[in-house]
Amino acid sequence: MKKLKKQKILVLSDLNETTSNTIKSSVSLAKIVDGNIDFFYVKKPTEVVEKESQLSAMRTINKEYLSIDKKIKTIINPISNNYNVVINHNFAIGNLKNEIDQFIDKNKPDIIVLGKRKTKVLNFIGDNITPFILKKHKGTIVISDENNPLEPNKDLSLGVFNYTKSKNTVSENILNSSQKPLTSFKISDNSNNLKEETILKDSKIVEYIFEKGDNVIKNISNYLSKSDINLLFVNRENHNSTSKKQNIKNVINNINCSLILTA
Repeated sequence: MKKLKKQKILVLSDLNETTSNTIKSSVSLAKIVDGNIDFFYVKKPTEVVEKESQLSAMRTINKEYLSIDKKIKTIINPISNNYNVVINHNFAIGNLKNEIDQFIDKNKPDIIVLGKRKTKVLNFIGDNITPFILKKHKGTIVISDENNPLEPNKDLSLGVFNYTKSKNTVSENILNSSQKPLTSFKISDNSNNLKEETILKDSKIVEYIFEKGDNVIKNISNYLSKSDINLLFVNRENHNSTSKKQNIKNVINNINCSLILTA
């Protein structure tokens, strides 16, 4: 396994009921790639103050800052202590996209982790943050599934979807960290078939090839569940056209496991 520089992992969350799972996924990644974790949360001003005097609004905002800080620590500290991992946290009250944009520019993360629930990523926003992050961040993006997060200190069961060998050292190290055979899923115009081939050094891959069709992503998702795969690699370079961007949106919404969108 190649030695990496310390990786910067940014976790974006809305402090919902699945935030702990999203943070656990980031801890699992941090242990594999030797990463530092930053947790960032943004709250809209309209959720804090309504029609109040300036002095009253400032008091409300100051009180809200203390409340947010306490809530974040309540979620983060048990995980940090349990896995002996430092998790830094920051938050802001302001415009969601602007605050996230500025934080990314300032901190330049290598990996961004988002939480997914009920077939929507960062559902709390309603401001199309996922496409924004996909466009903004050219590096690795991890989408942690609410029911199937990555568990720190446990072996990963990895799958790859329409994947070509990446030059991304982070991805290579994560792939090589698995003790289990990789499972590859591809879509073609041919009928379904199953075969085995070796495409990584000292590692076998079991390859499933699915026939193209309306329900192919859901069929792949069913196979993922049966195979107990908890992290699926999707190469973003294969999804640059408009049709392929729609395909990656379909993958995000319908694959029921955590995803890693690689550069």
